[in-house]
Amino acid sequence: MPPDDELKRLAWRASHRGTREADMLIGGFFDAHHAGWNADDRTNFAAMLDHQDADIMAWAIGAAPPPPRFEGPMMVALQRLDYIRVPR
Repeated sequence: MPPDDELKRLAWRASHRGTREADMLIGGFFDAHHAGWNADDRTNFAAMLDHQDADIMAWAIGAAPPPPRFEGPMMVALQRLDYIRVPR
């Protein structure tokens, strides 16, 4: 679990979305990338979490374009999908 309160809140919001698929995608992205985030990245991710899971997942898989606000390195990393752990 991340050490500070802000990251703890983001971790909870990212990994308790309501569906297993969203938890894996959004929570997995947080787990893989949050350590390198600065304050602006945290703010951007928090704003992204205010959107519907279906929207975030559509942006990640390329089924819908992300809003211009979210375009950039974080979205590129989200779209790689290399952070999702698939149970076998």
